[in-house]
Amino acid sequence: MISLNDTGEKKGVVIIGDHVQSLGIIRSLGREKIPVYLLNDKSLCIGRFSKFLKKFFLCPSFEETDNLVRYLVTLADQENIRGWMLWPTNDACVYAVSTHKTNLEKYFKIATPSWDVVQYALNKKLTYSIAEKCHIPCPKTAYPENLDAVIALGDSITYPVILKPAVMHHYFKKARKKAIIVHNSEELIENYQSMRSIIDPSEIMVQEIIPGRPGFLYSFCSLFREGNVKARCIAQRRRQKPMDCGKGTTFAQSMYIPELEQYSSVLLKEIGYYGLSEVEFKKDPRDGQYKLLEINARTWLWHSLAIRCGVNFPLLQYRDIMQGRTDPVLSFRENVKWVHFYTDFAISMNEILHGKMTLGDYLHSLEGEKETGVFSRDDMMPFIMETVLLPYLYLTR
Repeated sequence: MISLNDTGEKKGVVIIGDHVQSLGIIRSLGREKIPVYLLNDKSLCIGRFSKFLKKFFLCPSFEETDNLVRYLVTLADQENIRGWMLWPTNDACVYAVSTHKTNLEKYFKIATPSWDVVQYALNKKLTYSIAEKCHIPCPKTAYPENLDAVIALGDSITYPVILKPAVMHHYFKKARKKAIIVHNSEELIENYQSMRSIIDPSEIMVQEIIPGRPGFLYSFCSLFREGNVKARCIAQRRRQKPMDCGKGTTFAQSMYIPELEQYSSVLLKEIGYYGLSEVEFKKDPRDGQYKLLEINARTWLWHSLAIRCGVNFPLLQYRDIMQGRTDPVLSFRENVKWVHFYTDFAISMNEILHGKMTLGDYLHSLEGEKETGVFSRDDMMPFIMETVLLPYLYLTR
């Protein structure tokens, strides 16, 4: 049964967040005549320029959880959108919605699990503890509790290693990076002290680097409910920005890898997860194992690739939550590509200049069927505005 509001219109979706993943949701649902509102804590964002967006609102900072929740509650009544679906698209918003789910459910339909489940995705310490319990391979990781523990660790590990936060959004908001690669004990101590000035030392991890370029990165993406995969798409993430320790995929290609589904299904079932998620892995060329990196309890940057492959995750999630329809989609087309053109072009040119890729390799990678992150013939304005805003986006990201 289709959910309608008082005027007989389909009940819509309120998206919190922006960038390419929000634009993909806006287009997916807007093409189905489902009304979509977008909330962002910055006024300049490409999603607001989509012709499929009904309204845009400037909201409090995503990091100001209590203010954001109060704003959402007020917005529900002011805009007469009680019963609409609330859809967070970044970790800070997922945290806000999951920790205040009981209150927000009085006003919205929410697909995000509550905090007792989400914490196992947002906190990598907990992620790895569950993975170990389920015998899922992970990178070797240490959890030093203080500077003395780091000093003691310094000469006993093989460099280089990654210094990274257990809770990404706590660190990324201020540092604008996901992790730090360190090459010796002096760098480890120096960067640890820098990191602990931003986040609690209990959230700092020291992790081995799995060798191999981004072509060894893979993701299992799914709609998961009641312990089972209801829809799936798997991809190799071949390029990212930056290439060595990326904060965003710029080029991906769909392919089926059974091991990733097996590992991910066990992991998601163990934590009681439901809804959309991306489970990230890296294949270790030393032993051939796929090793768990993290779980994203939300849509991911390149989710529109799945739509091109025949798996419309946003529409499936909407129907599941708003209409009570769980439509299984257990196959997808392989060898379809996704590219975020401007960032991927910049990354690829840098690779070419440093002799790590040839121009022919780059051009060949773009051959065949592909989905673009922003460009769309039936919705051109976001691409036009991204082009205009390139200097601003470069400076802020």
